[in-house]
Amino acid sequence: MKLIYGVKDRPKAGQLILFALQQLLAILAATIAVPMVINNTTGSDMSISAALFGAGAGTLVYLLFTKFKSPVFLGSSFAFIGSMTAAFAGGVSAALGYLGLIIGAVFAGLVYVLIAVVVKFVGVKWIDKLMPAAVIGPTVAIIGLSLSTNAISDLMKGDVLNAAGAMACSPYLALVCGLVAFGVTVACSVYGKKMARMIPFIIGILAGYALAAIFTVIGNAAGVDALKIIDFSIFRSMEWYPRFTFLEVFDGSLTPAEGSSIGAYIGTIAVAYIPVAFVVFAEHIADHKNISSIIETDLLTDPGLSRTLLGDGVGSMVGAVFGGCPNTTYGESVGCVAISGNASVSTTFLTAIFAIVCAFVGPFTSFLDTIPSCVMGGVCMCLYGFIAVSGLKMVQKVDLEDNGNLFTVSAILVAGIGGLTFTFGGITITSIACALILGILTNVLVNAWKKDRGTKEPAAQESAPENGVAQESAPESGAAQDQTPPPAQEAAEPEPISGGAEDKEEGNDRS
Repeated sequence: MKLIYGVKDRPKAGQLILFALQQLLAILAATIAVPMVINNTTGSDMSISAALFGAGAGTLVYLLFTKFKSPVFLGSSFAFIGSMTAAFAGGVSAALGYLGLIIGAVFAGLVYVLIAVVVKFVGVKWIDKLMPAAVIGPTVAIIGLSLSTNAISDLMKGDVLNAAGAMACSPYLALVCGLVAFGVTVACSVYGKKMARMIPFIIGILAGYALAAIFTVIGNAAGVDALKIIDFSIFRSMEWYPRFTFLEVFDGSLTPAEGSSIGAYIGTIAVAYIPVAFVVFAEHIADHKNISSIIETDLLTDPGLSRTLLGDGVGSMVGAVFGGCPNTTYGESVGCVAISGNASVSTTFLTAIFAIVCAFVGPFTSFLDTIPSCVMGGVCMCLYGFIAVSGLKMVQKVDLEDNGNLFTVSAILVAGIGGLTFTFGGITITSIACALILGILTNVLVNAWKKDRGTKEPAAQESAPENGVAQESAPESGAAQDQTPPPAQEAAEPEPISGGAEDKEEGNDRS
């Protein structure tokens, strides 16, 4: 696609700040959602601002390892929610749970490091054979489509709860706010001039937020719960500084559950985290294939898959030390690059700095936290849709007249959209990972048969020229059937002889 700013370009200072703020808004909801889910599930008290800090710190690590060549932001990974829940479930105290989060992230990060070492020595050609466009394209599309359910469910949600603990606002009113955010984002991206076209998310979010704020103010003044969309009470309980995970470890005893031991607890953590790391590895490749197609540079070769894996793995460790959540490459970040046309890695760098700084700015973090779900749902319709479409663009290059490719793409789409998952104990293989694994197996199956047929065809083609050469050298060969006299006997007609030699050479070239 045509980019306005390439990876190495640096926008002007004012533009750079707006671009970074836009990307921060794009990744914010998912980044802070993970600790919120863990808190609701386990009764823990993970710090949202610490997760934001960890995402920023992890992204800086990733940028360093990738030599500032990959404009991707790392945020809290949803794939590890079950693993993080197991970390808290295995300890009597919250302190041990926080320690388990760090240990688990180290285990997951080491998986990436080990794979990176293997890739460094083996190379990445095997990945292209194992996961060609027929596999990666529909997998990227599934990443966007699988997230679409989150966007649609958020589209009709407000953040204010009534006395019964249910959503207070009318879902249809929330839908209006979400669609306004969606419509303004689309209009700015399509019809906007200059900056408006490059920061459609900021304008869309502000438009949806403003409408939701008007409804909420009227609802509070009139005492009408159906109009209350934004939860302004967040400002009364704002978090002025992040509570880092590594500090929470020292706030309590490190006592495992009854009948267990520290060794058994660490073993449980390893079993919960390591298999998931292999699943996220597959998504890592898909995300980087996607962003590579957007910036038209293969990141798996420059800076190289080994470096992106090291950046992701070590970045996850660093992110968990501060925020408790292992990080992963964010599709929201990729979608932001695709829609805005801004792939400048300077934007990603400044976004990471903003995430770190904002973790200590209570009012700003609280403002971001008050952005209602319906507004983010409207914007995420654009983000997730672009991820899906970028995958379909890869599929466009695949020959679907070939039944092998057709079955590979079909298997991935059906498994991913259908929600195929596997659960082993406390480990869940996500629908994306299941679809990718099924696609790889299908691709191997169809190409194994193709390889058998293909080995015979080149052999037959190679034998033909050899026979042709033999015929040319033999006096009784078919090449002599032209009955063309030898050059010595046709000295009086040099031009036809010369032309015949040229035709013969051209014929050899074509053969």
